[in-house]
Amino acid sequence: MGRTAAGSEAARFPELFGPGRWGPVSWTFRLIEAEPCDADVANVSVVPYTASGWVVLVLADGRVEAPGGTREPGESIEATLRRELLEEAGATLESFKPFGVWDCVSTAEAPYRPHLPHPRFQRLVGVGRVELVSEPTIGDGEDVVEVLTVSLEEAQGRFRAIGRGDLADLYGLAAVVGQ
Repeated sequence: MGRTAAGSEAARFPELFGPGRWGPVSWTFRLIEAEPCDADVANVSVVPYTASGWVVLVLADGRVEAPGGTREPGESIEATLRRELLEEAGATLESFKPFGVWDCVSTAEAPYRPHLPHPRFQRLVGVGRVELVSEPTIGDGEDVVEVLTVSLEEAQGRFRAIGRGDLADLYGLAAVVGQ
């Protein structure tokens, strides 16, 4: 996307384009035209959709989330996407279109895991068509209690209801940049 398109998307989705903070990590979001340098990507997220709607995860504490997570040592971006989708949503990845990164800076003394870049890293995000094939397989970490397929408006409303306007905007942007 060119400069004008990126500027208009930032104006349309201001909570996504930040800046923002997750614990010790401050971030800004930006659109990309190509995948970033592999060594800079610590985490990967996907805004998943099926033929019948947008997929959101419901956690045990009632929060909603989008699938994604931290790369394992030596794991490719695609392998991370596929593993996280199966673990968290019981889904297989049919297609993936990367469209943005969160450029992150951590104030923590050490990286989240020793193999990850620190203190600067990126979280790659894209939109992906998925097929829900099983129950989530995750054994620890997030406790996914339900995987929902909902309209875009419902997904955004659920995120806004818990104060996650950034994720509501992420789903909105994913709908714009491509299914």
